[in-house]
Amino acid sequence: MTEQMDTGQGKASFTSCTDVRPEVAEFEAYEPGLSMEEIRLRYGLNRVIKLASNENSLGVPPSARKAMLAALDRSFRYPQAGNPRLVRALAARYHVGPERIFVGNGSDEVIDLLFRVRAVPGVHNAVAFSPCFGLYVTQAKMAGVELRRAPLKDDFDFDFAAMLKLVDENTTLVFVTSPDNPSGRLASPELLEELSGALPSSCLLVVDEAYMEFADEGQSLLSRLERLPNVVLMRTFSKIYGLAGLRIGYAILPAVLADYLWRVRLPFSLNVLAEEAALAALADDEFRRESLRVAREGRELISRELRDMGCTVIPSQSNFVMFSPPAGTVSAKDLHTRLLERGMIIRGLGAYRLPDWLRVTVGQEEENLFFISLCREILGA
Repeated sequence: MTEQMDTGQGKASFTSCTDVRPEVAEFEAYEPGLSMEEIRLRYGLNRVIKLASNENSLGVPPSARKAMLAALDRSFRYPQAGNPRLVRALAARYHVGPERIFVGNGSDEVIDLLFRVRAVPGVHNAVAFSPCFGLYVTQAKMAGVELRRAPLKDDFDFDFAAMLKLVDENTTLVFVTSPDNPSGRLASPELLEELSGALPSSCLLVVDEAYMEFADEGQSLLSRLERLPNVVLMRTFSKIYGLAGLRIGYAILPAVLADYLWRVRLPFSLNVLAEEAALAALADDEFRRESLRVAREGRELISRELRDMGCTVIPSQSNFVMFSPPAGTVSAKDLHTRLLERGMIIRGLGAYRLPDWLRVTVGQEEENLFFISLCREILGA
């Protein structure tokens, strides 16, 4: 059963100065995770640990903190248009021409602009999986573009055959997240290359690799881009580089399309401090290696311990683990609530229409062990 989203297209007659577009009137905002302060106040707690939003548990790289402090006195100046230093640094890191790099205010801006640039409201459509990253849904809605969604397989693996059935001559964007969120599953580069070749010539395959740095080596489409002219890769500084709060995303895409995105991007959407932090983090190989070690070791520990408790655990290639409590113990909702009461925030997946599943971000060792001990206590394992 496939899902199709009503774009709210049609003629709209405004009768008041407070009337809005039909897409806005029906809009459901993206639902972020709970904040630490919110849980601290709700339950009167002194200690709260957040393992809910796939943030880097090591925090901000010291090199990025130093770079931001050094740039603080320049904050009264606008950043250089086009962020050329960061563009050149990313191009050098990934061995692509700088004309193929686009930098935005988080991957969210990249996604939003792709819809606005590539899809005519009421004419074109886009395709993604269900469940999928919530920004695909919200920004398609805001752009007035139909988003068709193919269900993942029962084990949350990718069903590319089902996805292709939703593609037609009016499909201009196809989104795949690999590793996927919330499952952590990886789409093989071989299958993604096959998918790109099966799409209409007017369709763009957008592969969101926000979590790719945590995956096994050789799983990215980066090395294949030269022979895949219809592929866009998106990445972010929010995860392995520990800069989620600064909102820095980027894409590697055909040069012609990158030029159009630069033309329509809001001026100075990436601020001075964010750019300096990104440049420092990108060059900080030691922090990157430590982030990868902590994520992989913690992922293995959490997955193993949850399985020992009888939980169903989806194999993850990311910095989080998706799981379901064992039958006959507590529901996912109850486990989520009881963890909150003890000061442990993980992510309930009701917003993804997965009420029986939870997602926990890999933290530092002490945080992981605290989460495991609470689960053992609540599940009676």
